Amino acid sequence: MRTSCFLVLTVLVAPLWAAGNDPVLNNKHEAGSAEERAAGLTWAFKSNPRLPNALIIGDSISIGYTLKVRRLLLDTANVYRPLATGGKAPFNCEDTTSGIKFLSQWLGTNHWDVIHFNFGLHDLKYLDGKGNYVTPDKGKQVTPPEKYEANLRLLVVELKKTGASLVWCSTTPIPEGSSGRVKGDEIIYNRVAEKVMKGNGIAIDDLYSLLAPRCGELQIPKNVHFTDKGSDIQAEAVANVIRKHLL
Repeated sequence: MRTSCFLVLTVLVAPLWAAGNDPVLNNKHEAGSAEERAAGLTWAFKSNPRLPNALIIGDSISIGYTLKVRRLLLDTANVYRPLATGGKAPFNCEDTTSGIKFLSQWLGTNHWDVIHFNFGLHDLKYLDGKGNYVTPDKGKQVTPPEKYEANLRLLVVELKKTGASLVWCSTTPIPEGSSGRVKGDEIIYNRVAEKVMKGNGIAIDDLYSLLAPRCGELQIPKNVHFTDKGSDIQAEAVANVIRKHLL
């Protein structure tokens, strides 16, 4: 069991990412949808000590499906994700550099049975000197592929120390016209991640392949985020893979 002076899954320092800088971070994902609130599903919850613990680490795409996964696994596992200070809102885990900086806080003192994790959409984005989303000719990529691989390897070393069953989640599709990102870059980054995960015997939850044929139906136009239906489909896949790795 890990020891830490931080509260479990509570980030006590200001994140590097600000909600206002993301083209579309749906507010319902910040607070949970009306359906989720009606079902009593909020970011802060009382865990069941008789159930195993699963941790979801990821960006706003995972924010969109975490509460849905919790609902699907209500009698199977305690489903957590990193929370912002105060524990009432989800924390966007951003890129691999943020992962290296905050991972020990996200892991906290809990015993983890399964950790489902992803980094990618914030690594491959292009920003200018002021942190604005720009086209490649006007800025720099946050984490080039070679650095992305090195960061993933560092994160895997730390995650393995938890003794949890680890599941890597592939980065979801980038549509044409998405601000600060280039369609196809996710394929490059997924190949890098696949090499790292397979080399470390880590299972892969391939949400990219699941969603790519249906992006026009499930994804917000010109944006990396998904409709409710898209988040529902991801939640079912994530819940299934967590359930599998709890057996």
